[in-house]
Amino acid sequence: MPTTTSTPAARTTLRSAETPAHAMPSVASVDLTPFEAVNFQVDRAARALGMPEHQQVGLKTPFREVMVELPLHRDDGTMRTYHGYRIQHDNSRGPMKGGLRFHPRVELDEVRALASLMTWKTAVVDVPFGGAKGGIDCDPAELTRKELEYLTRLFVGRIHMLIGENEDIPAPDVNTNPQVMAWIVDEYAKYRGFTPGIVTGKPLPLGGLVGRLSATGRGVAIVTERAAPDVGVTLRGARVAVQGFGNVGSWAAHSLAALGARVVAVSDVHGGVFHGDGLDVEALMAESRSTGSIIGFDGVERISNEELLALDVDILVPAALEEAIRADNAGDVRARMVVEGANAPVTPSADDMLMTRGITVVPDILANAGGVTGSYFEWVQNTQRFRWSAQRVEDELVRTLTTAYGDVRAAAREFDCSLRTGAFILAVRRVAEATELRGG
Repeated sequence: MPTTTSTPAARTTLRSAETPAHAMPSVASVDLTPFEAVNFQVDRAARALGMPEHQQVGLKTPFREVMVELPLHRDDGTMRTYHGYRIQHDNSRGPMKGGLRFHPRVELDEVRALASLMTWKTAVVDVPFGGAKGGIDCDPAELTRKELEYLTRLFVGRIHMLIGENEDIPAPDVNTNPQVMAWIVDEYAKYRGFTPGIVTGKPLPLGGLVGRLSATGRGVAIVTERAAPDVGVTLRGARVAVQGFGNVGSWAAHSLAALGARVVAVSDVHGGVFHGDGLDVEALMAESRSTGSIIGFDGVERISNEELLALDVDILVPAALEEAIRADNAGDVRARMVVEGANAPVTPSADDMLMTRGITVVPDILANAGGVTGSYFEWVQNTQRFRWSAQRVEDELVRTLTTAYGDVRAAAREFDCSLRTGAFILAVRRVAEATELRGG
């Protein structure tokens, strides 16, 4: 059984540093854990809103934490026990929503942080969800397809009573994909009947959404297109570097290139490639699909992930894992704006350093919210039993993210603060309002 614990010019350039007069926490410590780093931003926003401390504590505390053991009999006859996590952070605005990742680094504090980020992300784009996140501390590359399927189904069997299309709805994340979601749909059906809305990011034949796979990366481009003029960057011809060429990074690069930007560098876990005149993103995507990496791409200069972060570009998109930009390398960043494709790729201490240097950071809870926005569309499609067209998905994605950017920019200007603090102020205010209205 699961273990649970309750717990007024035409264009105004956005400020890139916090106003000292605000009653907010001081510069972040470099020693914050992932969950502490998220809560640092929540506290900063809550204090700007004048919230009492007890209300801050309530907003930060997860609704439920679940950890289960997952014993796996390997095909070679050995036995290995993995650990599965599902952190349900907040449901004041609707069913909890968040991805499921398979990665050796998955652990409780990380999942808490990601679940909390989902609460604030869904509030920023104003979709009727709360926040959750889950994961298994495994490396899918070391497992056979049969082993991975068994592990996924075992995890669902351990937590099925705590998830549901009106309770908690998982989705793909790092190292998970539509096939994993299909296994979840099938396993969940054994307990509750066929319920396609139990997860999003599914294959199309099982109720998936056209465009969901590319929605996060597409959303990065949509938000970048809206933010660039406010930072004084002309997107057409802008030099872009993308760290992380997985699902989010590749589609972000593809969409930015389609908007006229010049993608000069991309990287994956094996390293990066650079070409000053711009890269053929579609060819890189084909290379990644066929070989599993872009590192062997012809006619380019090889660079490391750290070198990519230090390139002289207009826009830097960290779209890999957390804490890519830290206090020890933030001084090397030369981009004019950083757009967070990944979750929490910039630590709070690095964030303050970038702001002090005049580098605008478009925060993850806005920049990569295209994924959860697409998930909302898929969930609506499943609950209404009415399939959406590709054009409707695109139109609604653009509308939702354009509105969200406008709301965040307005909050940043109202409070004379950064986009990140503006986004958290907007989100915290919305979640607090819903919590108060529900009472209890």
